[in-house]
This record gives sequence, structure tokens and C-alpha cells, in this order.
Amino acid sequence: MKPIETIGIIGGGQLGRMFTLDAKRMGYCVVTLDPQEHSPCGQVADEQIVAAYSDLVAIEELGRRSDVITYEFENIDIEAVRRLEALSYRVTPGSRVLRVTQDRLLEKEFAREAGLATTGFARVRDGADLARAARQIGFPAILKTARGGYDGKGQWQADSLDRARAALSAAGGAELIYERMVPLECELSVIATRNAHDEIVTYPVAENSHDRGILTMTIAPARVSERTADRARAAAETVGRSLEIVGTYCVEFFLSTGGELLLNEIAPRPHNSGHYTIDVTPCSQYEQHVRAICDLPLSPPRLLANAIMMNVLGDGKGDHLAGVPDLLTDPSIVLHVYGKRHAISRRKMGHFTMLVDGPVDEAAIARARAAHSKLSWTTW
Repeated sequence: MKPIETIGIIGGGQLGRMFTLDAKRMGYCVVTLDPQEHSPCGQVADEQIVAAYSDLVAIEELGRRSDVITYEFENIDIEAVRRLEALSYRVTPGSRVLRVTQDRLLEKEFAREAGLATTGFARVRDGADLARAARQIGFPAILKTARGGYDGKGQWQADSLDRARAALSAAGGAELIYERMVPLECELSVIATRNAHDEIVTYPVAENSHDRGILTMTIAPARVSERTADRARAAAETVGRSLEIVGTYCVEFFLSTGGELLLNEIAPRPHNSGHYTIDVTPCSQYEQHVRAICDLPLSPPRLLANAIMMNVLGDGKGDHLAGVPDLLTDPSIVLHVYGKRHAISRRKMGHFTMLVDGPVDEAAIARARAAHSKLSWTTW
């Protein structure tokens, strides 16, 4: 097999940027494809092809320039990946993985077939489906578009049939998944990496907090029992092996108040909840992805410190991040800013990781929140 020298990335956001920084450090060239000029990934890659993800001519050009191709988010055109595969370009994870993880219904069905628990769910295409789901699954419920939604987009909560009908109308004909909402203890995620030899490494289970569907804080390791953590890691390994993923991936779970571990979503690439690995492990989730797709040995994850990761979101009030000097008076904080030009409301613009000695307790969380409050968006 030809040695890998150049890695292609479909997508030019912050995940691609952080992946590229590790790939470049390890000696690889990187070419990214993204429709936005001067994308966060394009700023640090060797080259950027500016084109739509559905532009098959540009996709083929990415294939010609690359020895292996990956992607930094799953809402890309699956036909582009299939085209690369048909031309015998190496793409990982492949289109089979993408097909399942792009569709919430297929994802839940896959989980059940793999023996993993999920909340109750049903397919909704019309009013008859909706009435049937309401009878069988009940309320409260959440309705989500089966494809395309992320960060809370395309989701509606419903505590009555009238509100469910309003959600169906708001979806504008899109196919929906109807899910039973369960009382939650917390939300968890596991970052894992699998290589082509079926070797898997898993990072410590992380505990996540969200605001209207957007991740705001990750605590690592999660404040759960060792038994729960073991179950989550085992489930993540089942996902990787059943889908035959090669690369870093994330499995998100709900932990119910009754102790049930319910698979929520699968992301077939590095994940926001794994950002902390850059600063508190010798080998980040991004380096593991490089290792897996380039057939290098995986590195058993090891925490050098516990961590609290806080996302920095735009608020639409300006594009200049103020308060950084005050934030960095705390030597335990590491700041990452993504190079996006406009801090649109609720857009992920950066994050910081607070290194914590000893267990993460409420005092440490309060300190992280206080640090976050020092940041604001202004005009010059």
C-alpha cells in the first residue's frame, strides 16, 4: 500500500482545524474542502478547495490530491463519499457508517439490532403516524427531523397531541422521529477510536450539559459509578465493531434516573465533548483519528488531570472576544479560538479547558462558570 503523505478532509470547521493541527505536527499534509473561503480548517491546512460538498468535480479533485480522506462532520452529501469509493479512493469512515449516522431512525434501529437500549421511538411521516406514536409511546415526547438536524435544530418538545401536531406542521413535510422523553440523571458520552485491526481505545466517560440542544459544558471524567462507566465504554466498543468504524467516533447516552443507559446518538468523527483531550491527555482524540486512518498504533488514553470544558458561543452582539486577559489570569485554563469571523448568536466560536487537580466538585464547576462569565462579545 502506498505510504500516506496527504490527508483530505471534507469539511472546514473547528473539528477539522484541530484534526489538522495534530496531523501537521505528525508530518502530514492536509487538503480540506469547504464552501466557505478561509474556513477555520483552511486557515491551518496546506490547501483548501472552495466548493460545495455536493460538487462531484471538486470532490474528485480532493480524492486525486489525497492518500486517505475523512470528514469532520456527518451532514455531508453521502453521494460524494460513494463517488470517491466508486473511484477506489480510500475514505474512512465509509459510506455505510455515514448512511446509518446521518439518519436518526436508522441509528436507533441499528442500536436495537446491536443489543443496545434506546428510548422508545417511532417513525412519523404524517398525521396517522403521529397519532399512532402518541398512543404507543406517550408524552412527554420530543420530535426530531430524522436527517440534517444538529445543535438543537429541527427539534420540538411536546406534552400533548396538539403540540405534537404543531411540530409536525413546523417540520414542513420532513420525516420525523418521535422519541419518549425520560427523566434524566445526566447525559454522557464516550470518545473511542477503532483501527482497521479491530483494536479499540476509549477515553474516560464524559458528563455533558446542554442549553437548548447545544453543548455548553463537559466534565471529564463523568461523576458516575464505575459500573455505569464500564457499561458506557462497552456499548461504545459495540458500536465501533458493529459499524466497523475506522477512526475516532463518539457515542452519546442518556442516563435515566432509574439507572438505564440509553443510546442517543452516534457521531462518526471527533466530537465537541472530546475537546478536553487536547489539553489533559498525551494523545488527543484528533491524534488518535490520525493514527487510526493512517494505520499507526493507537495510544491507550491516560488522563494527566481532570477537566472541565466550556464552549464559547457567539451572541450576535459583536465579533471581538473581550475578557481574554482576565480569563487567562487563571493558569489552569487553556483557551482555543476557532478563527470564525462572525460571532453569530449561539455559534460555536471557541472553548476553554480548565485543568482540575482531584475530583471535579461543585466548587470547581462554579470556578469554571465564573471564568466563562468574564468573556463577552463586543465591536472594536
